[in-house]
Amino acid sequence: MNILAYLIYLSITWVITVQVGWLFYRNGRVFILHFFNGDAQTTDAINRILLTGYYLLNLGYATLMISTWDALHNWLDVMGTVAQMTGRIMLTLGAIHCMNMLGIYLLGKRNFHLHK
Repeated sequence: MNILAYLIYLSITWVITVQVGWLFYRNGRVFILHFFNGDAQTTDAINRILLTGYYLLNLGYATLMISTWDALHNWLDVMGTVAQMTGRIMLTLGAIHCMNMLGIYLLGKRNFHLHK
């Protein structure tokens, strides 16, 4: 049952991570561009770095979480474990997003004061 649970969990995690990452990447560019005073080259570089780090961190975390699972014996165990681990990934995504936004804000604020 564990292999089936791993496949379900990794599929859900992959879809959520890629979809949310692409959404942040596409829509976050305007936000980052504002903080870097229209510097498109710096904005695009930071945006790509954030996306890459986001993917690596989340998919790595998801993969590591599998090692903490106990043996699953029935469908109830599979559904409970997949739901719990998917919830952890979603909370992680939210926390990473908040940290990224704080970092971008602080970098943009520092950049604004340097160019005043």
